[in-house]
Amino acid sequence: MTSTNTTIKTPLRVIISGGGTGGHIFPALSIADAIMRTFPGSEILFVGAENRMEMQRVPAAGYKITGLPVAGFDRRHLWRNFKVLLKLWKSIRIARRIISDFKPDIAVGVGGYASGPTLKAAQRAGIPTVIQEQNSYAGVTNKLLAAKADAICVAYPGMERFFPAEKIVLTGNPVRKTLSDTELSPEEAKSRLGFDPAKPLVLVTGGSLGARTLNQAMIEAIMSGKAAKTDFQILWQCGASDHKRCTETVAEICPDNVVLTEFISDMPLAYRAADLVVARAGAGTISELELLGKPSILVPSPNVAEDHQRHNAEALATRGAADMVLDADVDKRLWNDICTITENKETQRMLSENISAMAMHDSDMKIVETIAKVLSERH
Repeated sequence: MTSTNTTIKTPLRVIISGGGTGGHIFPALSIADAIMRTFPGSEILFVGAENRMEMQRVPAAGYKITGLPVAGFDRRHLWRNFKVLLKLWKSIRIARRIISDFKPDIAVGVGGYASGPTLKAAQRAGIPTVIQEQNSYAGVTNKLLAAKADAICVAYPGMERFFPAEKIVLTGNPVRKTLSDTELSPEEAKSRLGFDPAKPLVLVTGGSLGARTLNQAMIEAIMSGKAAKTDFQILWQCGASDHKRCTETVAEICPDNVVLTEFISDMPLAYRAADLVVARAGAGTISELELLGKPSILVPSPNVAEDHQRHNAEALATRGAADMVLDADVDKRLWNDICTITENKETQRMLSENISAMAMHDSDMKIVETIAKVLSERH
């Protein structure tokens, strides 16, 4: 830590707001853990969106959380947004009460529906705020909050086009500490997962919720017989919503080199075993791949605000740090790219070196240092 924490009243009272996906929740929990390590005895309150995954994941990690009825805008059916505006109005009122009752020293927003009302309420009350923008293309909420934020922690250079330059701190995105815990070799990890340690392994994952486009590409590769003809193995996480359909396909043809699972509980082991990762381009996933130096094919989801996954993937692809296949091109390109990269050790080495060069380590502690600096300057 820097010397800034010597002027701070500790322990701290901190609100961390945001969520909606694992890509928001895991960084939020990493920041909370780093705060507790740095300022023992601090009290942290999470503010999330009702009926979203943070309402289960945060308590499971040992932290308190309260929910707002906030929801995202329906950009395709604008007439449906009356209820969304009503929920936003209620959420703003609730957020003001939370700030008044909890009396935080600082509020941190990590993105997601709940962060807007919560940080806005904190700013109106004169509470210092820190934004953590995970993507290479800033979201609307964070751009609106930036003017009154004390600091903005970012994961990519060049974010001055979205935020005031003097407020930007390049920290990277925090990731789960357990990702690098395994000491197994890639061959040992493959054996642990039931694969042949001598053959390449491709990990295909759409994240904890799955990705229908990736799943469809795998189904077609299996149904056509392409998957069975390869020399590489496939570990395929399909997600809960598509599990029945994917299971029926595998049961019908059942190639020996494909293992299907609804959810991978030990991602550090899966990452360690993989020679190539095929995944969506969420900020959290990309940060994990950077820190682990994994060759990857990124398939940006087209169903996210501001098309930020495509911007994330392009930030790597333009540096030769990942292969990018657009969602619309999956049926034409994905399987061929998987085969080409898996069969070419030099391409794998180049991708690994380039993506490793983009990694930022100890992001959680850099964010805590920023929080400490903001509090020191405010007092």
